[in-house]
Amino acid sequence: MQTIKSLGINEKNHLTMGGLDVARLAKEYGTPLYLMDEDIIRENCRIYKNAMDKYYGGNGLVLYASKAFSCLHMCRVVHEEGLGIDVVSGGELYTALKAGFPMEKVYFHGNNKTRQELEMAVENNVGRIVIDNRTELELLSEIAREHDKTIAVSFRIKPGIDAHTHEFIMTGQIDSKFGVALENGEAEEIISFAASLPNINVVGVHCHIGSQIFDIEPFLLTAEKMVNFIGDLKDKHGIEITELNLGGGYGIKYLEQDNPVSYDEYIKNVSRVVKEVSDKRKIKLPKIIMEPGRSIVGPAGITVYTVGNVKRIPDVRTYVSVDGGMCDNPRHIMYGANYEAVLVEKPAAAAQEVVTIAGKCCESGDILIRDIALPQIKTGDLLAVLVTGAYNYSMASNYNRIPRPPVVMIKGGKAKLVVKRESYDDIILNDI
Repeated sequence: MQTIKSLGINEKNHLTMGGLDVARLAKEYGTPLYLMDEDIIRENCRIYKNAMDKYYGGNGLVLYASKAFSCLHMCRVVHEEGLGIDVVSGGELYTALKAGFPMEKVYFHGNNKTRQELEMAVENNVGRIVIDNRTELELLSEIAREHDKTIAVSFRIKPGIDAHTHEFIMTGQIDSKFGVALENGEAEEIISFAASLPNINVVGVHCHIGSQIFDIEPFLLTAEKMVNFIGDLKDKHGIEITELNLGGGYGIKYLEQDNPVSYDEYIKNVSRVVKEVSDKRKIKLPKIIMEPGRSIVGPAGITVYTVGNVKRIPDVRTYVSVDGGMCDNPRHIMYGANYEAVLVEKPAAAAQEVVTIAGKCCESGDILIRDIALPQIKTGDLLAVLVTGAYNYSMASNYNRIPRPPVVMIKGGKAKLVVKRESYDDIILNDI
């Protein structure tokens, strides 16, 4: 349970989160249930913000990556903690807008933004649009001209760094659907072209090398490459880049053996490289933007299930089926993500058997955890899968027409429903 520091055990020997009995919360809100500790989320926001203020002298901005987990309440929390937010779709932008998030602190990403999404961003004065490709740049220039506005943009750059992570979440290499490459001159060409457009104001460059990275070295190499690129743009084209967005991707502790670097340590080491190379290239230190998402909310969440069928196949495997699955957590079936789990009503009991936690969807691959050692488990037990605050609710679906679970936030020892459970009526809401 050390993967989530707000978990504990009470006098009933029940699992607690933020001081509240998880079994009682499961009874009140039903299962499956996403539980998130808002105090931990706010603490993580402050760790990042304080580190940026400390190492960049206030010349920085932390953007919460809303793709990790987005809802109205989450947007409000991020705003209250002084962070900006990045969005990658019209839906994420609309959520931030409806939450009252200041649009000047919104950065709009995405490799294939539609005309409708770009018009929405322009009309609502989004702070930065991060350009992915030439087609998007020309479309945005046209929209800006139609609205008689000058749009501040940044450019998504592929720095050519191998982040040593799963191929599905590697994004910094040349063979990626995201951005424009450094090594073939594509990035330099598109930025010099953009600088000639009357309704486009080039202010920044952006990169993101991948997710769930435990090593500092790829981030240091990336920072060095990106600052040198800023220097090249100034020397060759007279283009002054004032913002450097270094993305996110910092690994978190899903399993006991995971050993992530502290967030402060990442920022400290990267800031040293940024300052050294900026000084060497004789350029003004750019404003530094970072985009942690997973590391803010991932360690703050658990998902609670009720055990249904326990199927013991002698000398083969024991399947423990729960009332959720890939519809509320597709990460294992997508890219082999691993999790830890505990029994809510006996979290400290000794493990007695190795089982596989299976979902209820009509797919043989609907597995949440393969081969985990747990105490003796039976129908009706409550099971908590740990570290599910990121990319679980946001990736959830209605596969098999299963309603998505609710989200409950815990703050100061009190629980609050922030996303209600879907009903069957919600499932057919848009059917005609």
